[in-house]
Parts: sequence; structure tokens; C-alpha cells
Amino acid sequence: MVNTKRVEPVRGGGLPLAALNHISVVCRSLESSVHFYRDVLGFVPIRRPGSFDFDGAWLFNYGVGIHLLQAEDPGSMPPKKTEIDPKDNHISFQCESMEAVQRRLKELGVRYVQRRVEEGGIFVDQLFFHDPDGFMVEVCTCDNLPIVPLVPVEGSAILGLPACKRPAPTLRPAPPLPVPVAVPAPVSPAAAAVTPAQCVPAKAVSCVGEVEAAGIGTPAF
Repeated sequence: MVNTKRVEPVRGGGLPLAALNHISVVCRSLESSVHFYRDVLGFVPIRRPGSFDFDGAWLFNYGVGIHLLQAEDPGSMPPKKTEIDPKDNHISFQCESMEAVQRRLKELGVRYVQRRVEEGGIFVDQLFFHDPDGFMVEVCTCDNLPIVPLVPVEGSAILGLPACKRPAPTLRPAPPLPVPVAVPAPVSPAAAAVTPAQCVPAKAVSCVGEVEAAGIGTPAF
């Protein structure tokens, strides 16, 4: 069913969503993509509906699904991207140890680009690489950054999500770029215990340290 009628904006917020369920990826070779998402990223193949009349595979881990779809005409797909551009569309995963991820990527022969972002004294490390069809994957330590809403959010932490992993750091004297400054947001007595602070955001600091794995060729996936 396709809804073609104009829908009036819902007052009071967006759709009543619960969580991200899955990401769907069209692939040239189902076998190669299953190998990548299972053996490189650690996803587990799961059963998909038997009523589907097209080739594909479902995998799951980390609270999210990956749905792979075999392209009907692989030759008609856009050329595979060879340059790793961190500003391209991508999916990102949080990790516990960047060193362990880098070591495993090198063992698997996966070429990657490394970046580091500094924001108010907090460092975020990022690794970018491609799946067999050139769709980009990131592994990062983005959870180091506190989640700071740009406007007050009613209710508990942002739309029901847990509070930030760690509190906002004590900031150094302001350099040429502005830095976040915590300002208590107006709250009602009932919401005082759960409404997050309103903050003035800082501009992102440019990434530095682009590196490709030395001696690592194009992956065999």
C-alpha cells in the first residue's frame, strides 16, 4: 500500500518510533557480502521469511539487523567506489578497543582510513572502510562525546534514551572557536529532575591524521 495523500505535520513531535530495526543493502554478490558482515563485522545470520521470492540474507548483532538483497542485475549497479571518503554515506559502530579493530582489519587485509576528532578536550577516533560493494562502514569511539541537545527536551533523557555516557568535561579557556557552555534550561517543578541542560554548541574541529594501513591492499571480499 502506498500513501499518496498529503499528510499534515504532526503537532508536538515526529513519528512515534521505538528504535532502529535494520539497514538494507543491495549487493552484487550475496555470498561475498554475507562473508564480510559475518566474518569482518561479526553479524550472525538469522532466518528470513520463506515467502520472499528473491535472494537475500538477514544478519543480526549489536541490536540492529543487516538485510542483504542480491541485485537482480549486478552489472547495472553503480561502479564500486575505490576512494574512502569519510564524508560519504555510511553506517557507524561503537567499539571498545580501536587497537584491536585496527589489528583485525590488517589481519583481514581490509584497507582503511583513520581520523581523529578533537572537541573541547575530548578525542574521538574513527576508522573508515568499505564493504564488498563500496558501501562505507565506520568504527569509532563516538560515545566519548556527551549527548547535548540543542534545545530543551521534555521528559527523561533524549526521547527516552539513557543519559550520556559521561558528563560534559570542564572546558579550557576558549580558543578562537566557541566551546560548549552549560546553561540551565527553564523547567517546571515536575520535570526538573529529568529535563537535560540547554547548551550552546561548539563548531566541529577539523579531522586530522588521515592514514591508510601500510602495506594493506584491496580486500578480497
